Amino acid sequence: MPELRKDPIIDRWVIISTERGKRPVFFIEEAPSTKTAICPLCPGNEYMTPPEVFAIRTPGSSPNGPGWHTRVVPNKFPALRIEGDLDKEGIGIFDKMNGIGAHEVIIETPNHGETIADMDLKTIQNIFIAYKERVTDLYKDKRFKYIMIFKNHGSVAGASLDHSHSQLIALPIVPRRVLEEINGGLTYYKFKDRCIFCDMINQELDDNERVVYQNELFIALSPFASRFPFEIWILPKKHESNFITHSQSESYFFLAECMSVLMKKYVRLLNAPPYNFIFHMAPKNESELSHFHWHIEIIPRLTKMAGFEWGTGFYINPTPPEEATIYLKETEV
Repeated sequence: MPELRKDPIIDRWVIISTERGKRPVFFIEEAPSTKTAICPLCPGNEYMTPPEVFAIRTPGSSPNGPGWHTRVVPNKFPALRIEGDLDKEGIGIFDKMNGIGAHEVIIETPNHGETIADMDLKTIQNIFIAYKERVTDLYKDKRFKYIMIFKNHGSVAGASLDHSHSQLIALPIVPRRVLEEINGGLTYYKFKDRCIFCDMINQELDDNERVVYQNELFIALSPFASRFPFEIWILPKKHESNFITHSQSESYFFLAECMSVLMKKYVRLLNAPPYNFIFHMAPKNESELSHFHWHIEIIPRLTKMAGFEWGTGFYINPTPPEEATIYLKETEV
């Protein structure tokens, strides 16, 4: 029988439609990609991108040339622009401001066609180091209040280039979705004096029904009220509000290991699906929140939202998270 499940953090309801139950083999597949003649993200084509703002390079290599391992450049077609002032303005009941922000592309590897599932752990670790460096630097700008890190993999998930990359956007406001989690965590904290994310981790470890993978520092689980089939969250086991508080050497290596295992499982079980991942972390100047726990949400793009979902705000998930966890745990990597 279908179930209505309530997300314990933001009071969002999800329909787990067991009668529509789908095994991995029944989901949509990514359409073949359209390859560009010249990839602007490949080594040797650095002239095709704006000048780099950060790079991890082979010693002795020159900026904006070959020899890089991870490279960050401003987006050539930014959603928001870094120049100017906010100039907030009210027009009757309406409010507006200038589209001020920063939009950057993290080129994850010099190897065209290499995905996170293919990368060694050092390469993935470098990606997380690049995120930390850019977030730390951009937060020096007093106009920015939140930085969203995300990855679109595959055309269905919104990627316009084949070369593996992720993005970050610095915003002058805190996104509503993040505020919902922060406020939901605060409500729980006021009642129980504990972090709801920490309690969720402890319960999942006790139940062991939705834990997909764990290592010394991180846990990957299928959320109880999963919005999408095979959705996974990665969380630090220790309470932390912000991703950038981690040290580069140890913690990001364990995070890289966790991400690598999950991506390999997706490839083998779901035939390398398109996916998005999104970082949720505390806003600027709120890096030590007792009621919020930073995490990564990974969403394979296996189903499509339709009228009911858009009209109600509900999600219909055809694969119970417990079932998805079994499939994922049984997939060897």
